[in-house]
Amino acid sequence: MDFQLNEEQRMIQAAARDFAQNEIAKVAAHYDETGDFPAETIGKMGALGFFGIEVPEAYGGAEMDTLSHMLVIQEISKVDAAHGTILSANNTLVCYPLMAFGTEEQKQKYLVPVASGEKIGAYSLTEPASGSDAGTMRSRAVRDGDHYLISGTKSWVTNGANADFLILFTMTNPEAGHRGITAFIIEAGQPGLQLGRKEDKLGIRASATCELYFDNYRCPVENRLGEEGQGFKIAMTVLDSGRIGIAAQSVGIAEAAYEASVKYARERQAFGGPIGQFQGIQWKIADMKSRLEASRLLMYRAAVAKEEGKTSGARFTTEAAVAKLFASETAMFCAHQAVQIHAGMGYSKEMPIERYFRDAKITEIYEGTNEIQRMIIARNELQLR
Repeated sequence: MDFQLNEEQRMIQAAARDFAQNEIAKVAAHYDETGDFPAETIGKMGALGFFGIEVPEAYGGAEMDTLSHMLVIQEISKVDAAHGTILSANNTLVCYPLMAFGTEEQKQKYLVPVASGEKIGAYSLTEPASGSDAGTMRSRAVRDGDHYLISGTKSWVTNGANADFLILFTMTNPEAGHRGITAFIIEAGQPGLQLGRKEDKLGIRASATCELYFDNYRCPVENRLGEEGQGFKIAMTVLDSGRIGIAAQSVGIAEAAYEASVKYARERQAFGGPIGQFQGIQWKIADMKSRLEASRLLMYRAAVAKEEGKTSGARFTTEAAVAKLFASETAMFCAHQAVQIHAGMGYSKEMPIERYFRDAKITEIYEGTNEIQRMIIARNELQLR
Protein backbone atom coordinates (compact mmCIF):
# COMPACT_ATOMS: atom_id res chain seq x y z
CA MET A 1 0.00 0.00 0.00
CA ASP A 2 1.51 3.29 -1.14
CA PHE A 3 1.10 6.14 1.34
CA GLN A 4 2.87 8.76 -0.76
CA LEU A 5 0.64 11.80 -1.11
CA ASN A 6 -0.36 12.81 -4.62
CA GLU A 7 -0.19 16.38 -5.88
CA GLU A 8 -3.82 17.19 -5.04
CA GLN A 9 -3.42 15.87 -1.49
CA ARG A 10 -0.24 17.86 -0.97
CA MET A 11 -1.97 21.00 -2.22
CA ILE A 12 -4.96 20.72 0.12
CA GLN A 13 -2.64 19.87 3.01
CA ALA A 14 -0.54 22.96 2.30
CA ALA A 15 -3.66 25.15 2.03
CA ALA A 16 -4.94 23.89 5.38
CA ARG A 17 -1.52 24.34 7.00
CA ASP A 18 -1.20 27.91 5.73
CA PHE A 19 -4.70 28.81 6.88
CA ALA A 20 -4.13 27.31 10.32
CA GLN A 21 -0.81 29.07 10.81
CA ASN A 22 -1.93 32.44 9.44
CA GLU A 23 -5.51 32.65 10.69
CA ILE A 24 -6.12 30.24 13.58
CA ALA A 25 -2.80 30.36 15.46
CA LYS A 26 -3.21 34.02 16.41
CA VAL A 27 -6.70 33.52 17.92
CA ALA A 28 -6.50 29.98 19.35
CA ALA A 29 -5.47 31.03 22.87
CA HIS A 30 -8.19 33.70 22.99
CA TYR A 31 -10.99 31.31 22.10
CA ASP A 32 -9.61 28.67 24.44
CA GLU A 33 -9.73 31.20 27.26
CA THR A 34 -13.20 32.59 26.51
CA GLY A 35 -14.86 29.43 25.22
CA ASP A 36 -16.57 31.55 22.54
CA PHE A 37 -17.43 30.09 19.15
CA PRO A 38 -14.82 31.23 16.57
CA ALA A 39 -17.39 32.33 14.00
CA GLU A 40 -15.00 34.40 11.87
CA THR A 41 -12.38 31.71 11.29
CA ILE A 42 -15.06 29.01 10.88
CA GLY A 43 -16.68 31.16 8.20
CA LYS A 44 -13.36 31.48 6.41
CA MET A 45 -12.83 27.71 6.54
CA GLY A 46 -16.26 27.23 5.00
CA ALA A 47 -15.44 29.69 2.21
CA LEU A 48 -12.27 27.70 1.46
CA GLY A 49 -14.32 24.54 0.94
CA PHE A 50 -13.13 22.76 4.08
CA PHE A 51 -16.68 21.84 5.19
CA GLY A 52 -17.50 19.55 2.28
CA ILE A 53 -14.20 17.99 1.31
CA GLU A 54 -15.57 14.60 0.23
CA VAL A 55 -18.92 15.95 -0.97
CA PRO A 56 -19.45 15.93 -4.76
CA GLU A 57 -19.20 19.29 -6.48
CA ALA A 58 -22.85 18.94 -7.53
CA TYR A 59 -23.77 19.32 -3.84
CA GLY A 60 -21.42 22.20 -3.07
CA GLY A 61 -18.39 20.17 -2.02
CA ALA A 62 -14.77 19.86 -3.11
CA GLU A 63 -15.17 16.21 -4.26
CA MET A 64 -11.82 15.08 -2.89
CA ASP A 65 -10.83 11.76 -1.33
CA THR A 66 -10.91 10.64 2.29
CA LEU A 67 -7.19 11.08 2.88
CA SER A 68 -7.37 14.69 1.67
CA HIS A 69 -10.15 15.24 4.18
CA MET A 70 -8.08 13.75 7.01
CA LEU A 71 -5.04 15.82 6.09
CA VAL A 72 -7.10 18.99 6.49
CA ILE A 73 -8.36 17.91 9.92
CA GLN A 74 -4.80 17.02 10.94
CA GLU A 75 -3.35 20.39 9.93
CA ILE A 76 -6.15 22.42 11.52
CA SER A 77 -6.01 20.37 14.74
CA LYS A 78 -2.24 20.78 14.92
CA VAL A 79 -2.81 24.47 15.57
CA ASP A 80 -6.11 24.21 17.44
CA ALA A 81 -8.04 21.04 18.16
CA ALA A 82 -11.27 22.96 18.81
CA HIS A 83 -11.35 24.22 15.22
CA GLY A 84 -10.51 20.67 14.14
CA THR A 85 -13.48 19.33 16.12
CA ILE A 86 -15.92 21.76 14.50
CA LEU A 87 -14.53 20.89 11.08
CA SER A 88 -14.58 17.13 11.66
CA ALA A 89 -18.15 17.15 13.00
CA ASN A 90 -19.43 19.00 9.94
CA ASN A 91 -17.64 16.72 7.49
CA THR A 92 -17.87 13.28 9.06
CA LEU A 93 -20.97 13.45 11.25
CA VAL A 94 -23.22 15.63 9.10
CA CYS A 95 -22.15 15.58 5.44
CA TYR A 96 -21.39 11.86 5.47
CA PRO A 97 -24.82 10.61 6.66
CA LEU A 98 -26.60 13.01 4.32
CA MET A 99 -24.55 11.71 1.38
CA ALA A 100 -24.92 8.06 2.35
CA PHE A 101 -28.56 7.94 3.49
CA GLY A 102 -30.26 11.18 2.42
CA THR A 103 -32.86 11.53 -0.31
CA GLU A 104 -32.17 13.84 -3.23
CA GLU A 105 -34.45 16.46 -1.68
CA GLN A 106 -32.62 16.22 1.65
CA LYS A 107 -29.26 16.58 -0.07
CA GLN A 108 -30.35 19.69 -1.91
CA LYS A 109 -31.91 21.28 1.17
CA TYR A 110 -29.33 20.38 3.83
CA LEU A 111 -26.15 18.94 2.32
CA VAL A 112 -25.54 21.76 -0.16
CA PRO A 113 -25.54 24.63 2.38
CA VAL A 114 -23.37 22.84 4.96
CA ALA A 115 -20.90 21.52 2.35
CA SER A 116 -20.53 24.98 0.84
CA GLY A 117 -19.92 26.54 4.25
CA GLU A 118 -23.16 28.54 4.38
CA LYS A 119 -24.54 26.62 7.35
CA ILE A 120 -23.29 24.52 10.26
CA GLY A 121 -24.57 21.09 11.21
CA ALA A 122 -24.47 18.96 14.36
CA TYR A 123 -24.88 15.30 15.33
CA SER A 124 -26.89 14.20 18.35
CA LEU A 125 -26.83 10.61 19.63
CA THR A 126 -25.84 10.81 23.31
CA GLU A 127 -28.24 11.43 26.19
CA PRO A 128 -27.62 12.07 29.91
CA ALA A 129 -28.22 8.36 30.69
CA SER A 130 -27.29 6.90 27.32
CA GLY A 131 -23.79 7.01 25.84
CA SER A 132 -22.12 3.98 24.30
CA ASP A 133 -25.24 1.94 25.12
CA ALA A 134 -27.47 3.76 22.63
CA GLY A 135 -30.27 1.22 23.00
CA THR A 136 -31.17 2.69 26.40
CA MET A 137 -31.94 6.19 25.12
CA ARG A 138 -35.10 7.73 26.57
CA SER A 139 -35.99 10.33 23.96
CA ARG A 140 -38.99 9.44 21.82
CA ALA A 141 -40.43 10.19 18.38
CA VAL A 142 -44.12 9.35 17.93
CA ARG A 143 -45.74 9.37 14.48
CA ASP A 144 -48.57 11.89 14.21
CA GLY A 145 -49.86 11.96 10.65
CA ASP A 146 -47.30 13.70 8.44
CA HIS A 147 -45.08 14.54 11.41
CA TYR A 148 -43.22 12.96 14.29
CA LEU A 149 -43.58 14.45 17.77
CA ILE A 150 -40.15 14.36 19.42
CA SER A 151 -39.52 14.76 23.14
CA GLY A 152 -36.51 14.17 25.34
CA THR A 153 -33.10 15.48 26.32
CA LYS A 154 -29.90 15.11 24.28
CA SER A 155 -26.44 15.88 25.66
CA TRP A 156 -22.86 16.47 24.53
CA VAL A 157 -24.00 17.84 21.18
CA THR A 158 -20.91 19.14 19.36
CA ASN A 159 -21.76 22.34 17.43
CA GLY A 160 -25.24 22.14 18.98
CA ALA A 161 -25.30 25.74 20.16
CA ASN A 162 -24.39 27.09 16.73
CA ALA A 163 -25.93 24.57 14.35
CA ASP A 164 -28.55 25.46 11.76
CA PHE A 165 -29.71 21.84 11.76
CA LEU A 166 -28.68 18.53 13.30
CA ILE A 167 -28.81 14.81 12.66
CA LEU A 168 -30.82 13.43 15.60
CA PHE A 169 -31.16 9.82 16.74
CA THR A 170 -34.16 8.93 18.88
CA MET A 171 -36.46 6.02 19.69
CA THR A 172 -39.51 5.26 17.56
CA ASN A 173 -39.93 1.73 18.94
CA PRO A 174 -38.51 1.42 22.48
CA GLU A 175 -39.40 -2.27 22.75
CA ALA A 176 -36.96 -3.05 19.95
CA GLY A 177 -33.93 -1.63 21.77
CA HIS A 178 -31.25 -0.34 19.42
CA ARG A 179 -33.28 -1.65 16.46
CA GLY A 180 -35.96 0.86 17.40
CA ILE A 181 -33.78 3.94 16.84
CA THR A 182 -34.57 6.26 13.93
CA ALA A 183 -32.61 9.22 12.52
CA PHE A 184 -34.09 12.63 11.74
CA ILE A 185 -32.93 15.94 10.31
CA ILE A 186 -33.89 18.62 12.82
CA GLU A 187 -34.02 22.31 12.01
CA ALA A 188 -32.89 24.66 14.77
CA GLY A 189 -34.93 27.63 15.91
CA GLN A 190 -38.27 25.84 15.72
CA PRO A 191 -40.94 25.52 18.45
CA GLY A 192 -40.38 22.56 20.72
CA LEU A 193 -36.57 22.77 20.64
CA GLN A 194 -34.74 24.60 23.40
CA LEU A 195 -31.02 25.08 23.81
CA GLY A 196 -29.78 23.81 27.16
CA ARG A 197 -26.63 24.56 29.08
CA LYS A 198 -23.33 24.87 27.30
CA GLU A 199 -20.68 22.61 28.82
CA ASP A 200 -17.68 24.30 30.45
CA LYS A 201 -15.07 21.81 29.24
CA LEU A 202 -11.47 20.96 30.09
CA GLY A 203 -10.36 21.20 26.45
CA ILE A 204 -11.54 21.98 22.90
CA ARG A 205 -13.26 24.90 24.58
CA ALA A 206 -14.05 26.88 21.44
CA SER A 207 -16.11 23.95 20.16
CA ALA A 208 -19.54 24.52 21.65
CA THR A 209 -20.96 21.42 23.33
CA CYS A 210 -24.46 21.63 24.80
CA GLU A 211 -27.68 19.96 25.84
CA LEU A 212 -30.84 20.13 23.74
CA TYR A 213 -34.38 19.82 25.07
CA PHE A 214 -37.19 18.55 22.84
CA ASP A 215 -40.81 19.02 23.87
CA ASN A 216 -43.25 17.80 21.21
CA TYR A 217 -41.03 19.11 18.45
CA ARG A 218 -42.89 18.58 15.16
CA CYS A 219 -40.58 17.00 12.62
CA PRO A 220 -41.97 16.42 9.11
CA VAL A 221 -41.90 12.81 7.89
CA GLU A 222 -39.83 13.94 4.90
CA ASN A 223 -37.06 14.88 7.38
CA ARG A 224 -36.64 11.29 8.52
CA LEU A 225 -33.18 10.10 7.47
CA GLY A 226 -33.50 6.54 6.21
CA GLU A 227 -36.28 4.23 7.34
CA GLU A 228 -37.75 3.72 10.80
CA GLY A 229 -35.48 1.50 12.87
CA GLN A 230 -32.45 2.18 10.66
CA GLY A 231 -31.02 4.82 12.98
CA PHE A 232 -28.58 2.62 14.87
CA LYS A 233 -27.08 1.33 11.63
CA ILE A 234 -26.75 4.90 10.36
CA ALA A 235 -25.19 6.09 13.63
CA MET A 236 -22.60 3.30 13.72
CA THR A 237 -21.71 3.75 10.05
CA VAL A 238 -21.25 7.47 10.62
CA LEU A 239 -19.11 6.87 13.70
CA ASP A 240 -16.79 4.61 11.68
CA SER A 241 -16.09 7.62 9.49
CA GLY A 242 -15.92 10.01 12.44
CA ARG A 243 -13.35 7.88 14.24
CA ILE A 244 -10.90 8.33 11.39
CA GLY A 245 -11.43 12.06 11.85
CA ILE A 246 -10.57 11.72 15.54
CA ALA A 247 -7.43 9.81 14.56
CA ALA A 248 -6.46 12.68 12.25
CA GLN A 249 -7.16 15.21 15.00
CA SER A 250 -5.04 13.15 17.38
CA VAL A 251 -2.14 13.04 14.93
CA GLY A 252 -2.33 16.82 14.65
CA ILE A 253 -2.19 17.30 18.42
CA ALA A 254 0.66 14.79 18.75
CA GLU A 255 2.61 16.52 15.97
CA ALA A 256 2.25 19.90 17.65
CA ALA A 257 3.41 18.51 21.00
CA TYR A 258 6.32 16.64 19.41
CA GLU A 259 7.60 19.53 17.31
CA ALA A 260 7.40 21.95 20.23
CA SER A 261 9.36 19.46 22.36
CA VAL A 262 12.12 19.01 19.79
CA LYS A 263 12.50 22.77 19.46
CA TYR A 264 12.58 23.29 23.21
CA ALA A 265 15.05 20.43 23.77
CA ARG A 266 17.43 22.09 21.29
CA GLU A 267 17.11 25.56 22.79
CA ARG A 268 16.71 25.14 26.54
CA GLN A 269 20.07 25.22 28.29
CA ALA A 270 20.88 23.33 31.48
CA PHE A 271 24.15 22.09 33.02
CA GLY A 272 26.24 23.59 30.25
CA GLY A 273 24.28 22.56 27.18
CA PRO A 274 20.87 21.95 25.58
CA ILE A 275 18.61 19.60 27.54
CA GLY A 276 18.38 17.45 24.42
CA GLN A 277 21.84 16.09 25.25
CA PHE A 278 20.43 14.14 28.19
CA GLN A 279 19.33 10.56 27.69
CA GLY A 280 16.12 11.09 29.66
CA ILE A 281 14.99 13.73 27.15
CA GLN A 282 16.25 11.75 24.15
CA TRP A 283 14.19 8.71 25.11
CA LYS A 284 11.06 10.85 25.37
CA ILE A 285 11.70 12.30 21.92
CA ALA A 286 12.32 8.83 20.46
CA ASP A 287 9.13 7.40 21.97
CA MET A 288 7.07 10.36 20.80
CA LYS A 289 8.46 10.13 17.28
CA SER A 290 7.85 6.37 17.02
CA ARG A 291 4.26 6.52 18.22
CA LEU A 292 3.52 9.55 16.05
CA GLU A 293 4.76 7.88 12.87
CA ALA A 294 2.79 4.71 13.65
CA SER A 295 -0.35 6.75 14.33
CA ARG A 296 -0.01 8.65 11.08
CA LEU A 297 0.28 5.43 9.08
CA LEU A 298 -2.70 3.86 10.86
CA MET A 299 -4.77 6.96 10.10
CA TYR A 300 -3.69 6.85 6.44
CA ARG A 301 -4.56 3.15 6.26
CA ALA A 302 -8.04 3.76 7.71
CA ALA A 303 -8.63 6.64 5.28
CA VAL A 304 -7.66 4.45 2.34
CA ALA A 305 -9.93 1.65 3.62
CA LYS A 306 -12.85 4.06 3.76
CA GLU A 307 -12.08 5.35 0.27
CA GLU A 308 -11.93 1.83 -1.14
CA GLY A 309 -15.21 1.05 0.61
CA LYS A 310 -16.98 3.71 -1.46
CA THR A 311 -16.78 1.40 -4.47
CA SER A 312 -16.51 -2.06 -2.88
CA GLY A 313 -19.07 -1.53 -0.13
CA ALA A 314 -16.64 -3.07 2.39
CA ARG A 315 -16.83 -1.87 5.99
CA PHE A 316 -13.81 -0.19 7.57
CA THR A 317 -14.89 -0.51 11.19
CA THR A 318 -11.77 -2.24 12.48
CA GLU A 319 -9.36 0.04 10.63
CA ALA A 320 -11.17 3.10 12.00
CA ALA A 321 -11.23 1.75 15.56
CA VAL A 322 -7.53 0.80 15.50
CA ALA A 323 -6.54 4.23 14.14
CA LYS A 324 -8.70 6.09 16.66
CA LEU A 325 -7.49 3.99 19.58
CA PHE A 326 -3.78 4.19 18.87
CA ALA A 327 -3.67 7.78 17.64
CA SER A 328 -5.69 9.16 20.55
CA GLU A 329 -3.47 7.44 23.11
CA THR A 330 -0.46 8.74 21.19
CA ALA A 331 -1.85 12.28 21.38
CA MET A 332 -2.24 11.94 25.14
CA PHE A 333 1.22 10.38 25.49
CA CYS A 334 2.95 13.05 23.41
CA ALA A 335 1.13 15.89 25.16
CA HIS A 336 2.10 14.45 28.54
CA GLN A 337 5.75 14.08 27.53
CA ALA A 338 5.74 17.61 26.11
CA VAL A 339 4.63 18.99 29.48
CA GLN A 340 7.44 17.05 31.18
CA ILE A 341 10.06 18.25 28.70
CA HIS A 342 8.94 21.87 29.05
CA ALA A 343 8.67 21.46 32.86
CA GLY A 344 7.31 24.65 34.45
CA MET A 345 6.78 26.30 31.06
CA GLY A 346 4.72 23.32 29.98
CA TYR A 347 2.38 23.96 32.90
CA SER A 348 2.06 27.66 32.13
CA LYS A 349 -0.51 29.25 29.83
CA GLU A 350 2.32 31.31 28.40
CA MET A 351 2.86 28.42 25.97
CA PRO A 352 0.29 26.22 24.19
CA ILE A 353 1.70 23.00 25.66
CA GLU A 354 -0.85 22.80 28.48
CA ARG A 355 -3.62 23.32 25.89
CA TYR A 356 -2.36 20.37 23.87
CA PHE A 357 -2.54 18.30 27.06
CA ARG A 358 -6.11 19.38 27.82
CA ASP A 359 -7.27 18.98 24.22
CA ALA A 360 -5.71 15.54 23.82
CA LYS A 361 -7.80 13.93 26.55
CA ILE A 362 -11.13 14.15 24.74
CA THR A 363 -9.81 12.13 21.80
CA GLU A 364 -9.75 9.08 24.08
CA ILE A 365 -13.42 9.63 24.96
CA TYR A 366 -15.67 10.98 22.23
CA GLU A 367 -17.03 9.10 19.24
CA GLY A 368 -16.62 5.92 21.27
CA THR A 369 -14.34 5.66 24.29
CA ASN A 370 -11.13 3.74 23.86
CA GLU A 371 -12.58 0.96 25.97
CA ILE A 372 -15.34 0.63 23.37
CA GLN A 373 -12.74 0.69 20.56
CA ARG A 374 -10.95 -2.26 22.16
CA MET A 375 -14.26 -4.14 22.35
CA ILE A 376 -15.01 -3.42 18.69
CA ILE A 377 -11.57 -4.53 17.54
CA ALA A 378 -11.59 -7.71 19.62
CA ARG A 379 -15.12 -8.71 18.66
CA ASN A 380 -14.39 -8.23 14.99
CA GLU A 381 -11.19 -10.24 15.22
CA LEU A 382 -12.87 -12.99 17.24
CA GLN A 383 -15.96 -12.78 15.03
CA LEU A 384 -18.23 -12.31 18.04
CA ARG A 385 -21.59 -10.58 17.81
